[in-house]
Amino acid sequence: MDTLTTPAYRIISNHLIAEMRQKISNKQNALFALQSFQPGEVIAGFSAGTIAAEPTYLTVQVDIGKHITLQPEFLQYINHSCAPNVFFNTTTMQLVALKEIQQEEEMTFFYPSTEWRMTQPFRCYCGSPACLGEIKGAAFLPKNVWKQYRLTDFIQQQLAKRSARKKVA
Repeated sequence: MDTLTTPAYRIISNHLIAEMRQKISNKQNALFALQSFQPGEVIAGFSAGTIAAEPTYLTVQVDIGKHITLQPEFLQYINHSCAPNVFFNTTTMQLVALKEIQQEEEMTFFYPSTEWRMTQPFRCYCGSPACLGEIKGAAFLPKNVWKQYRLTDFIQQQLAKRSARKKVA
């Protein structure tokens, strides 16, 4: 785990609950907690800065053809992990702690928890023992995998529709 005392990061901005930092070696931004959070605790509320029909790498999917940019904007810098510690609840519009988060710990979320088909799939190097490798969106996850994660209501609805179609076929 990287911390503020590790010279690998430089501080970009402070937001009371979290700090955006940039990794010096690769210029990747990340969000680090400035206080501890307990599982289930609401870390922050958020809203839709913009709403678009098409996704970008900075949007969060809330419905078919509905992708939002997050406000406050610094929440956009929460990176992916296959062992996430936060969840974007797009029904209540709250960022929630999934597990205990220590002060100075990077906040991460599971991208397929909000994205059905990602506009920019990528190879994951999160380092988790359960790392899935390629991240493409919830549509590509087998049931035994998505059952392990907290997913938005939208993603759960999409998975239920897919399951219902398979039963009919």
